[in-house]
Amino acid sequence: MVYERVALIGLGLIASSMGHAIRAAGLAQEVRGFDIDASVREEARDVGFCTEVCDTLAEAVSGADLVVLAVPVGAMAAVAAEMAPHLAAGATVTDTGSVKQAVIAAVGPHLPEGVHFIPGHPLAGTEYSGPRSGFATLFRNRWCLLIDDGVDPAALQRLRTLWEGMGANVDAMDAAHHDVVMAVVSHTPHLIAYTMVGVAEHVRRVSDSEIIKYSASGFRDFTRIASSDPTMWRDVFLTNKDAVLDILGRFSEELFALQRAIRTEDGPLLHDYFTRTRAIRRSIVEAKQDTAAPDFGRSGGEAR
Repeated sequence: MVYERVALIGLGLIASSMGHAIRAAGLAQEVRGFDIDASVREEARDVGFCTEVCDTLAEAVSGADLVVLAVPVGAMAAVAAEMAPHLAAGATVTDTGSVKQAVIAAVGPHLPEGVHFIPGHPLAGTEYSGPRSGFATLFRNRWCLLIDDGVDPAALQRLRTLWEGMGANVDAMDAAHHDVVMAVVSHTPHLIAYTMVGVAEHVRRVSDSEIIKYSASGFRDFTRIASSDPTMWRDVFLTNKDAVLDILGRFSEELFALQRAIRTEDGPLLHDYFTRTRAIRRSIVEAKQDTAAPDFGRSGGEAR
C-alpha cells in the first residue's frame, strides 16, 4: 500500500481507470471520489471503482494523503481554491492535465504550506469518457510524466511508486519542456485531426454515407482522435497556445514543402520523406507504445 486515502476529483476516464487500478493492485486503503455533476457521481457509485463517492469536494479531500485533480485545465483554479482549506498537512496534490505551466499557475497559489504539489500527466487514454469508460489496465506500459521542479524528493518518489504500481512507466521533467513535447506528440496532432474531420464535413462532393463507408482508408484514425472531449481540448489549446502555435508553424512549413513536391512531381523527395517518417512510426511500435495493428493496440474488451 502506497497511500492510506486517495481522493479522485473529476470522475471521467482517467480517474475511473486510476480507481480501478489502485484497488486492483491494493495501492491505497481507501479511494474517495467526487464530481461536480450529481449524475456522474451516481454513475460512479454504480460502477464501484471508489470505496466512497462523496457529495462535496470538502468531504472527498478531507484526510486524504493524495488528491488527484482529473478535471479540465480551465476548472483547476476554482477546484484548488475550494479544496485548499480542507487539505491535510503533508498531503500531496497532483493532476492529470496535459498542460503543465498553466496548471502550476492555476493551482499552486491556492495550496497551503505543508502540502506537496507534484503536477503529473499520464499519456494514456481512449476516445471514450465518463465513469464507465475506465479500466484497470489503461496505464500499463504507458508513460506518466511527473514535474520535478522544486518538489519534495520523498513525495515525488511516493507518487512515482503509485504510478508504477498501476503499470505505468514514469519519467520526470520540467514544466516548460513538458509543454513543448506535448505540443509535438499530442496537442498539434489532435488539432490537425479536428481540422481534417472539419474539412471532410464541408466537402459537399462526397456524401456522408461515403465518408463513413470508406473511413477505414485513413479517415477513421482522424475521427478517433477528433472524438475526444471538446471541453478538455478547448482548455488545452488555450493554455498551451505558445507551444502549439510554434509547432503549427513548423507543420505548415513541412506541409508547404510537400505541396510543392506533389505539384512539381518530385517523386524522390516524397519517397525519402515517407521513408523517414515511417521509421519514426516503427520506432513507436518497437518502444511498445503501440502495435502494428490498426486498432491502436486496444482489444475490444478495453475500449469501453
